[in-house]
Amino acid sequence: MPLVFRSSHATGHTRQVPRFEPFPAVRYSPSLPLSEVTAPPYDVLSESDLDALEARHARNIVRVDVPRERDGVGRYAAAATRLSDWISDGTMVADPRPSFTIYRMAFTDEAGRQRVISGVLGGLEVVDEGAGGVLPHERTTPKAKTDRLDLTRATSMNLSPVWGLSLASGLTDLLAAPGEPMGSFTDADGVTHTVERVDDPARTAAITALVGSDEVVIADGHHRYAISRTYRDERRAASGNGPWDLTLTYVNELIAEQLSVAAIHRFYTGISYGALRDALGRSFDLAVAGRVTARTTLDMLDRGALCLVDRNGDGTFLIPRPEAFAGVRDLDSARLEHALSGTDHTVSYQHGVSNVLGLLADGTADAAILIRPVPVSEIRRTAAEHLLMPPKSTFFTPKLKTGLVLRPVG
Repeated sequence: MPLVFRSSHATGHTRQVPRFEPFPAVRYSPSLPLSEVTAPPYDVLSESDLDALEARHARNIVRVDVPRERDGVGRYAAAATRLSDWISDGTMVADPRPSFTIYRMAFTDEAGRQRVISGVLGGLEVVDEGAGGVLPHERTTPKAKTDRLDLTRATSMNLSPVWGLSLASGLTDLLAAPGEPMGSFTDADGVTHTVERVDDPARTAAITALVGSDEVVIADGHHRYAISRTYRDERRAASGNGPWDLTLTYVNELIAEQLSVAAIHRFYTGISYGALRDALGRSFDLAVAGRVTARTTLDMLDRGALCLVDRNGDGTFLIPRPEAFAGVRDLDSARLEHALSGTDHTVSYQHGVSNVLGLLADGTADAAILIRPVPVSEIRRTAAEHLLMPPKSTFFTPKLKTGLVLRPVG
């Protein structure tokens, strides 16, 4: 079933919008504590994280989502066998009928405010690149690994959700009424995760209609979404349309009170600190920032500045010169791309000031630059104008847990 076209009452333009549907979710048995069997996303886990999660519970989802068998392709077969065994023995149970899952995350943000982000887990249509309906919000860095694709092929399951932002107004209000409680727990970061099942036909139809009335912007999981497209094409070639036409996605409303956006900082190799400082000095005014701490990011907001950091953890504020960035988007990531476009260097990405300082201290990087979070207004403008930010411009928090809901695609 293809994307449909609808008219925007605000603009009079016709655009494509995606399907969003309930499905018979596979969930952990209510007898198992979600705090012990769920996990953060696979791409933020270290080996020590995996050790801790595996030790927490013998049925923790990382044993399927990040199999660590040493025999290459066999690790995916082992993950599939493990998941099949868990379904057979009742560790995981399929819903008797299609459902959505309301997923709420309650937390205290950096400013000390109590926040609740409410979204819904469902099946979002997998669309061709550039077709519209489901939009990227930033350019992606190349990923040659086929790990997620191989795991999907083996398990026939969406294990980790993509995070999508709906441009449709009213989704937050629609999700305000609670569904059937399915579990709640507070993680080590103080975030309370709560899931509620919705399978009433009238309410699922209302959610389907609202999310399907406007475009969805991918906030996190661009790579997972691309893998879903490859998997869809493989299955369609063999069997036509099917559950692979959609992929597991968490959708919430693209409004400021429903988003918490952190920065992804830059660290540099292949260029000396001095050469990097000189190159930046052509576009920024420089000012001493002193010893860098988490507080530095607040000072950056006050000053309208970025911050260059050396291996000793000492900082230099980078204050953009307006004339140097005429025509450049109002994004720190775009400013850096522009300022360093003619300078040889290698850039990598890291969130968290303490993590950046650690990379500098152990010699992994020669220099780093702290940037400011992207405003939600700029994310919405990016979506509305179908633009792309530079890679790794945004870091959405808190991170969604894996294992709350699995979606069959085979």
